[in-house]
Amino acid sequence: MPSSLQGQCIRLELIRVNDLALPSERIPAGFYVTINVNSKRRWKSPVRVVSSDKSGVLGDIVILSSREVPGLSVEIRVSYELDRMLGNGEVVGKFETSWDELLNRGDEPFDISLPPVGDIHPSLTLKTAVLHPCDNHDSAPLDSIDECDIARETDAGHEQFATYVTSKMVSHLNDAVEHFQLVLDQCPVGHPDRAGALTNLAWARLEGYIQNDNQDIGSITSLFREALALRPQGHPDHPLSIYHLGKALAWRYSKENFTAVYIYESVQLTCKLLPLCPEGTYLHGIMVGANGVDYVIRACSSLPIDVSDEGIHIRRVVLELCPLGNEHYPKALDTLARALRSRFEQRGSIDDLDECIQRAREAVSLCSEEHSERGIYLNNLATSLCSCFNHQGKYDDLNEAISLFEEALPLCLVGHQIHDFLLDNLGAALVARFKQRNDDDINRAISLHREALMLSPPGVPHRGYVLNNLASTLATRYDELDVSEDLYEAIDLYRDCLRLTQLDDLLRYIALINLSFALSFRFTQTLKDEDVEEAIRLCQESLEALPSLHPNRCPSYEGLQGAYLSRYRAQRKSADLSLATENFRLASRHPTQGFPERISEAIAWVRKSELYQHESALEAYQTCLDLFDNHVMMRSSIVSRREAATAFHGAQSLPVDAASCAIRRDDLRQAVELLEHGRGQQWSLASRLRTPLEDLMSASPELANKLWEISKLLSDAQRSVGSVDRAAADRAAIQYRKLQEQWGAVVAVIRALQGFSRFLLPPSYEDLQAAARHGPVIILIGSQYSCSAVIVMASGEPHHVPLPSVTLTDLKNLKDRFARAIRHASSMGPKVPRNDLIVLLRAVWDEIMLPIVNVLQHDLKLKCLSRIWLCPTGAFTSIPLHAAHPFRTKEDRSGKEACLEDLYICSYTPTLSALVRSRQMMKTRVPPSFVAIGQGQPSTGNSKELLAIDSELELVQKLVPVAANRASISGDAATRAGALRALQENNWVHLACHGKQDHIQPYNSHFVMRDEPITLLDIMEKDIPHAEFAFLSACHTAAGDEETPDEVIHLAAGLQFSGFKSVIGTLWEVDDAVAKHVVEAFYENMFENVEDGGVMDCTKAAWALNRATHAVKTKVPLEQRMVFIHIGV
Repeated sequence: MPSSLQGQCIRLELIRVNDLALPSERIPAGFYVTINVNSKRRWKSPVRVVSSDKSGVLGDIVILSSREVPGLSVEIRVSYELDRMLGNGEVVGKFETSWDELLNRGDEPFDISLPPVGDIHPSLTLKTAVLHPCDNHDSAPLDSIDECDIARETDAGHEQFATYVTSKMVSHLNDAVEHFQLVLDQCPVGHPDRAGALTNLAWARLEGYIQNDNQDIGSITSLFREALALRPQGHPDHPLSIYHLGKALAWRYSKENFTAVYIYESVQLTCKLLPLCPEGTYLHGIMVGANGVDYVIRACSSLPIDVSDEGIHIRRVVLELCPLGNEHYPKALDTLARALRSRFEQRGSIDDLDECIQRAREAVSLCSEEHSERGIYLNNLATSLCSCFNHQGKYDDLNEAISLFEEALPLCLVGHQIHDFLLDNLGAALVARFKQRNDDDINRAISLHREALMLSPPGVPHRGYVLNNLASTLATRYDELDVSEDLYEAIDLYRDCLRLTQLDDLLRYIALINLSFALSFRFTQTLKDEDVEEAIRLCQESLEALPSLHPNRCPSYEGLQGAYLSRYRAQRKSADLSLATENFRLASRHPTQGFPERISEAIAWVRKSELYQHESALEAYQTCLDLFDNHVMMRSSIVSRREAATAFHGAQSLPVDAASCAIRRDDLRQAVELLEHGRGQQWSLASRLRTPLEDLMSASPELANKLWEISKLLSDAQRSVGSVDRAAADRAAIQYRKLQEQWGAVVAVIRALQGFSRFLLPPSYEDLQAAARHGPVIILIGSQYSCSAVIVMASGEPHHVPLPSVTLTDLKNLKDRFARAIRHASSMGPKVPRNDLIVLLRAVWDEIMLPIVNVLQHDLKLKCLSRIWLCPTGAFTSIPLHAAHPFRTKEDRSGKEACLEDLYICSYTPTLSALVRSRQMMKTRVPPSFVAIGQGQPSTGNSKELLAIDSELELVQKLVPVAANRASISGDAATRAGALRALQENNWVHLACHGKQDHIQPYNSHFVMRDEPITLLDIMEKDIPHAEFAFLSACHTAAGDEETPDEVIHLAAGLQFSGFKSVIGTLWEVDDAVAKHVVEAFYENMFENVEDGGVMDCTKAAWALNRATHAVKTKVPLEQRMVFIHIGV
């Protein structure tokens, strides 16, 4: 040592290590630096984490005495433990130099190069300085080097293992394993170094397994598992132990036939590990690289779909591993979506299907038009939408699916991996649309299936599906168009398909059922017993193999009932009819099948039980109505509920047919209950959310408040008329369904309370009798099976009035003739006799109302001018029953025969429940406030100017009592917002304007205002519990929807629903020039005696209208007197 440094101290600043070389290629826990003084003493830095670029910051300042340390000997080592080191780790770099050489570098940091390892050139950044005098500075603390046996053996094992990695000589691996095994033998259970010993041994053996020098992977993973158990969450070495086990499992997966269970566990470990690896660390860099997350994602993407809960969970974990923007993210979304759809097909959970579509939409949205996978993702989304259509019956889903298939086809041309799948899927979707629209879709579908089959030669795995789909399409065309060749080809194709399936193949059960249907069809042609017997046997085979809740059991039941019915028609054995009925029952009640399929099956049950006069008919009707209720209730908007209600052919007549069935079985009470259950469903469902909760509040305030909160959310949600953004619409529908499920759960709890067992259930006959408290309710039932009336009284049994001379065809003809006669009358002069109308009203009197009047007068002894309520159903809703008139002179020539309105004060009610609700809401009355709203000069649309509106409003204002707090808005003030505000703020309303009935979408029927119309939906959104009376002096305000007459969807019903207890509406177009005469006469009678101390009473409206129409006979033509009707209390 030069004399200039004798006795002096040297300040050594260790700044960082660069480009650490790892000879053994093992992931280190950290690294440290030692400065060796002699063979027994050294200075040692703390263990620090390696960064992602294989470097590490030190920041250590070491003061050494030149007397004690004559030269610098440095080693850089990696440690495989962060917590308690076992041995000294692995040497990855070292150097020796003199102090003079270091001090000659000056005062600035400098790098010292370490021996290269392969292509890597590690270095150490230092800074040195001489300190004077040395006695004033503390030297760095030095450690004694006192190694134990397990440390020496561990170091020897690391050295041999590093040599094996570079030389690939198995002898070095065996030596390393021997050293590590000796260490483990000296670290029994409970020893603090056991986890490290386990890990070292396992890692060496794993490397041998990777290089095919060791085959015992089972014991290797066991060693890693034990080590991980000894390093639980929070242990410094917990992350590295997770990595070790995950890597071992990933290698086992790749070398043992890609067994899914190993990669599944590796994925879950990866998901646990990522949050434990700070960004910038070496371990984090490994995990986010090609051999970490990317590897397990790619491995999972190549696995077959697993619909078990664990399989779905793994797909979710993989998605969690792919941050948004990751190249694998769309693929992970798509794979999860397909797994969810497959589970839905096996279990029938709508939640799976909802999430599937959401995930599939997101996958498509992340792919540009040029993305190579876009066509695949479009196909998968479209397939999921087809499943949704089959389960829920939403036509938007089917139409969107077809559009997506069409969009995908140009992206996946011939030769593309899914081209033939696309052809097949598009064909199946077109068949579904054909069944709804009966257009040329079926022929194109067959062409697509044939093309797909041509592109799927024998040996192609999916050929069986293509055969089945072509056969199914041919069978559909046979069923619709009766082409025998199609049926025979379909049977051959089904058999070809079955030959390609295995016993546990889902396709096998589908083909078994489809072949069964085809054989039943053929039996009806050939009457060969072997066909129907095979059909039955095939369905039974399918049922035996499928779990009890599998959705495909439903088609099996359908196949059985079809086969039994076919044989019953041919052989008339009652046992076959009973077996068919039992399978109708099972199919319509199968809980995992979608409502559309179950409803279709229940409707078929109804029709067959009627056809064959089977005793189960009433049960079938009840099942149908219950299913409809549940199906419609799940729709998230009022408009979509109507779409759901009109989707089933022949379903609109179910309520009246059910009532007719009950009447024919002499059960009048059930007839009334079934009618009420099935009619006005839209109003019934909506009104559930406005149920008064006073009684419940007394019994359980907590449940009452909870139900009110959920009902409010549902009420807000159902106002949506749909979004153009399908993804947003899907989310809204899912949210609505979740709320509906919560609502149902709360209602179930309420029904368990004493006295609430029938809370919000369809009303019983006793409940409905409250509608007749102030006069009988006459229900007119027009069914294809019989026409009659049922009179409901406030007490006692209902009364049946047969109408033997009336048929459903007669009612339809009568409706059409009335429409023509009204149109003709509108073009006639006011004094010209309305002979056509007179003939028709006489027919209504003679054939419909006279038999009812006879019962009212003679059996029920109802006094003259008593009130009655007419509740027409089906085809009766289009006939002006209140205007029934004999137009004859009495036999004794003493005068004219009395008409219905001479005898009784007539009102209408959409349903008995609507009348009961209105009466219940009259418990509290508020001071009257009257507003007259008029708009005769709308600025939008093509409505003509109504010249008499202003004079009508002036007239009304004069006739309304001063005490009524009168107001009037018209002209520019009569806007949509202004009119809606007036409706909300007043409890008596007179509305004079154009009324428009929308025949396509009745919820869009509206009143025309200055700027925008007030639609029926707008009115339904209002909740005005204190409202009392509304006079709708506008056209078509009480004209119902022709497509769903029993839903009674019109403006007057909307006002009644929003809170108005008593409403005057119109059945057809009003002539405003003569309407004012009726208006004047009505209000004169309505407010008679009010100025003398009487009160404004909305229950007088029916009487006032009756008096008014009598008073204006000489001023107003017949059709303009008939046009006004009273609805409500």
